[in-house]
Amino acid sequence: MADHSLLNHRYQIIQPLGSGGFGETFLAEDTQMPSGRRCVIKQLKPVTDNPDIYQLVQDRFQREAAILEELGTAHQQIPTLYAYFRENDLFYLVQEWIEGQTLTDYVHRHASMRESSVRAMLVSLLSVLEYVHSKQIVHRDIKPDNIMLRSSNLEPVLLDFGAVKETMGTVLSHSGNPTRSVVVGTPGFMASEQAIGRPIYSSDLYALGLTAIFCLTGKVPQEFSTDPLSGNLLWRSEVPTITPSFANAIEQAIQSHPDKRFSTAGEMRAALNFTSHTGTSVSRTGQPTATIISSNPNQQPPTIVSSVPVSQAATILSPAQSMSPTALQNPSTMPEWAKAVLTGGIIGSCIIVGLFVSRFWNSVADNAIDNPIAVEVQPTTTASASQTPSQSESEAESQPPKPAVQAIPSITEEKAVALVKQWLQSKSKIFAPPYSRDAARNLTTGALLTDLVKADGPINWLQNNNAYYQYGIQRVDSVERFESDENNATIELIVTEDGTLYRNGRPDPNNAYFSTSRYRYTIKKENNQLKISWYQKVD
Repeated sequence: MADHSLLNHRYQIIQPLGSGGFGETFLAEDTQMPSGRRCVIKQLKPVTDNPDIYQLVQDRFQREAAILEELGTAHQQIPTLYAYFRENDLFYLVQEWIEGQTLTDYVHRHASMRESSVRAMLVSLLSVLEYVHSKQIVHRDIKPDNIMLRSSNLEPVLLDFGAVKETMGTVLSHSGNPTRSVVVGTPGFMASEQAIGRPIYSSDLYALGLTAIFCLTGKVPQEFSTDPLSGNLLWRSEVPTITPSFANAIEQAIQSHPDKRFSTAGEMRAALNFTSHTGTSVSRTGQPTATIISSNPNQQPPTIVSSVPVSQAATILSPAQSMSPTALQNPSTMPEWAKAVLTGGIIGSCIIVGLFVSRFWNSVADNAIDNPIAVEVQPTTTASASQTPSQSESEAESQPPKPAVQAIPSITEEKAVALVKQWLQSKSKIFAPPYSRDAARNLTTGALLTDLVKADGPINWLQNNNAYYQYGIQRVDSVERFESDENNATIELIVTEDGTLYRNGRPDPNNAYFSTSRYRYTIKKENNQLKISWYQKVD
């Protein structure tokens, strides 16, 4: 196809995106939309020119297009189908253009991904597969190239369903009956039953498990040895610090025999949610491993956040070095916390010995609440000033002893969790317009509040540099530990969150994150209101 052709009298080709055995893919512009909306056009060519089979291919193509329309309309992690048409004996699909990068490109750029990020991505994609499988559809071609990470929030989007490709391979058998002549899938990621043309739901889980291994190691399946008895991939030595329960879940997904795998996407998702609450990764020395939140090494140095045991007080974050000119126009005026934020997506607390103690937050962003949590305080009874010690003692002796009553803490676990959820939801108002200082004051106190609202703090820096954070998923997955007394509480939770830094209205893919991690929050009661005085990452 010549460049800049107009397809269907409507779509202006901008550039080719790829080609394969079934046709080509183009980036195009819809000239009949006022916005000139960009879209992806997939050109599909039947493998045979037999006119006896062409009508059958056309009918099947229409059915598969209707399925794609239903899937894309109902689920945001599947591209929307805008249109389909036929032109010059070729078939075309017009789909949503997902602005971002493929999982392959992301992993190649960062070498590998953290376990918590891989787990969160798997859970997200398994939710997509639950929906797809509920429609009795098998994707058939799950691999890193077919998973797109949105630029705005790194949300994974599932591309390139295989059924339409298979339709293009329809031919007539020797007996004159239509049959499919091709097997859709990618060697290395394709399960054995799929390779013989019998894909099942767990075939998708098999491919997803191998995709997870690619994310953890940066290696495709063909680069690993296999067990000569079982045929299973020998990959775990490449990730010595992986949590055993998480590794076991992946192992179950990639079993050669389907009956040994998870039977459904929901079953695998439940197993991964369970593993996120059990165990911690340790190095060969038995110490918690340092996690590198990587960015482009040619532009800025990595930020190293060291994991600490629950008993320790802080997470150490190395001070960020100078930024590239493209990242910041005036690097010398940028506060240290901001350099750290821009070189890594997820921020714990910072201690720079000899220079300053810069306590900070979770991942940059909060939000205001108009109705902070109030705690009812029961008045305590004390002796009146007119009573003497002897009078009090004699009265106490004359009265029967009162039964012991266990004190009820004024900060409950339920209220603490509600406060953390409000903090997460409020990030989009604190670290983005309107940059609400009042929201920060309603939710925080002590050192955390001081760091948030000070002149060189995060809120002022973001506002002064025309920058803000945009958030996608924000949720509390579970409570791991809770302790409280009358006026103070400590709670540790598993939190999943993704966010992206925007500067001058444009997303910065180097400063985006999608992670499930454990955090410790310190909560204080202040004027009958609960507030967060500090928090930090602890795993």
